[in-house]
Formats: sequence, structure tokens, C-alpha cells
Amino acid sequence: MRLAFKIAWRFLKSNKGQTLLIALGIGVGISVQIFIGSLINGLQASLIDATIGQASHITLEPVDKKGFIEDYSKIDAFVKAYDLSATTPSLSQGAFIQVQDNYTQVFFRGFPLDRADAIYDFKSRLVGKGQLPLGDEILVGKIIARDQDLEVGDQVKLIPAQGQGVLVTVSGIIDFKVNALNEQWVIGSLNLAYKTFEIKPGSISSFESQLEDPFLADQLAEQMDQDLADETVSISNWKIENEQLLAGLTGQSSSSYLIQVFVVISVVLGIASVLAISVLQKSKQIGILKAMGIKNSTASQIFLLQGLILGIMGGLLGIGLGLGLLFAFSSFALNPDGSPVVPILIEPGFILLSGCIAVLASTGAAILPALKSKKLSPIEVIRNG
Repeated sequence: MRLAFKIAWRFLKSNKGQTLLIALGIGVGISVQIFIGSLINGLQASLIDATIGQASHITLEPVDKKGFIEDYSKIDAFVKAYDLSATTPSLSQGAFIQVQDNYTQVFFRGFPLDRADAIYDFKSRLVGKGQLPLGDEILVGKIIARDQDLEVGDQVKLIPAQGQGVLVTVSGIIDFKVNALNEQWVIGSLNLAYKTFEIKPGSISSFESQLEDPFLADQLAEQMDQDLADETVSISNWKIENEQLLAGLTGQSSSSYLIQVFVVISVVLGIASVLAISVLQKSKQIGILKAMGIKNSTASQIFLLQGLILGIMGGLLGIGLGLGLLFAFSSFALNPDGSPVVPILIEPGFILLSGCIAVLASTGAAILPALKSKKLSPIEVIRNG
């Protein structure tokens, strides 16, 4: 093996231009794989975050949509047996807010805010000064605040469909990044919901949760449904409600894999053809080496090691070029606010895998040339010059 390595390295050094060109070709192929893979992974992560990053992945609701889950402590105890990253009960009701003589229809959502913030990230969505509500305080959507000329500290009346209503203070203005939510949602505490809507404490309209891996939501929801065995409670997951998004993500992944497969195939064919030509170029030297006593297995190892060395060189070049392309794209393809058009997701594992693919593809491509060199007859080579 040591002798084969020395000869392989000498063969590569004897034609530095060709060696560099092959390594560069491998590098370009791997850089394209890294760039496209990271770009599509970033796009998928961005779409998932925008769609369900701050939303419930698994939701427990009463089968009777007009009813309530009357004692959420039982659900709270039930879900602790599962691998959920965040959970919160919620009570949602239609209402009005009164500002002087103006009435605006809103959708009030009451939470234990310390728990709900782990899902909805209210703190990071606050516009300007403000804080999460305490007691008789609320957060109002950005459009509601604009239309009603509301500021932090203003008092409004929160009025249920039936009842007197409660005087509350605006503790913050929130931007959900979705107009439909900004013009409807009002956020407050669960206790404020009980007080305003005169609902029995402990009752909720839904129990929401998130997972570390949202793509496991359907499997876990099915398991929870079987374990709960409660016909008054239904369990839904985000996949059911976002079938089009899932289809789009699946299509993106398939196209990414297809492109990467063809990149690897092109790299393999390129290396195999070049090394096959190299066998012909070096046939005289191989014949002389065999005549001097070198074994057929050693002759094969020369070309396998050449493929390995070229793969390592090409893999390192490809990783460098790929990271450079990603940096350039994220620096120049920007939105008006300065954020990248498509967030780039750089995963060390994926980049390392791409480098390993370069090495394996190059070594694999050298198998046919290695077998060809093994069959070379020193007598025929020397006789034919």
C-alpha cells in the first residue's frame, strides 16, 4: 500500500495541470451540491418557521366546538407523559373593544402568558415599548392599535358578546406579521378571560403544544388520541391543516435530492473517464513496473489511491467553494430591510456528508480504471512500445 501510494502521488504530480483540473471539477460539483442543498434546507426551515414556528403543532379541543374542556389540569397531567417542548391551555372568545364611542370586533385569546410565550414568542413581537399583560391588561394587534389610535397605557373596555365588559389597559402593541391576526387578535391572561366572559375557572377552548421535530406531530397525535380515549376531546395536528405546505416541502426535497444525485453521477463519470485515459497514458510505466515484479493488486491500488487523493482534494475545494457561494448569496441577495431573500441554513453534518460523497464517488470511479490496469500484460505493453 505504501509503494502504491508513492507511485500514485508521483503520477498525479507528473501532470499537475490535469490533477488540478480534475480536483477543481470535483470541487465545483460538490460546491453546487452544498449550495443547492443548503439553500433548499434554509427555504424549508424558513417556510416551516413562518407557518408553524409560532403556532400549535398538536391541539386538543372539545368535539363540541361551542363547548369547553372543563378541567384542563387533567389534560395538563396527561400530556406530561409525551415529548412536547411547550404546552399551554387557551381560552378564545369573540368580543369587542370600546374606545370612546367606537366599537371594534376582536378575537380575544387568554393564556397563562409565561407558558404561551414559549409557543407564540409574544415578547419578541412587541412593537416599541410594552410588556406582557398582567391582571387587567391586554396586548392588541398592530392594525387594531393603528385604527383606534391606541398607545401603551391607554384604557379600553373589553366587552363580551353578552355581559357588561371589563375596563382594561393596553400593556403593549404586538405585530404578528400576519394582517389577519394584527387586525383581530387581542391577548390577555387566562384569569382575565374567566372574568370578562364569566366562564368557570379551569375551562379552556383548546390545549396547544409544540414538538422539537414538528414532522412527528401526526404520529404523536395519533398515539395521544389512542391513549386519551376520550370521545369528548378531539386531537388535531398541523399536518392535517397544512397539506399544501407539506406537498410543497416534499417537492422541494425531491428536486434537491435529484439535482444532487445527478451532480454526483457527473463527478463519477468525469473521474472514471479521466482515470481510464490515465491508465492508457501510464500503461508503459505500469508495464515496466509489472516486469520489475510489482503485483497486479498493487497496480490496481495505484489508481484507487489516485481516486482517493483526488476525492479528498476535490472535497476540500468543494466545501470551500460552497461556503463561499453561500456567503456571497447571503451578502448580496437581500430584502429591502437588509435580511437575506432566502435564509441560508448551514448544517455541518450536511457539509461533511458532501465532502465524504466526493471521496467515495472519486474512489468508486477509480474501480474500473483499477481493474483495467490489473489486466495489463507487461509483455504486450513493452512489445507495443
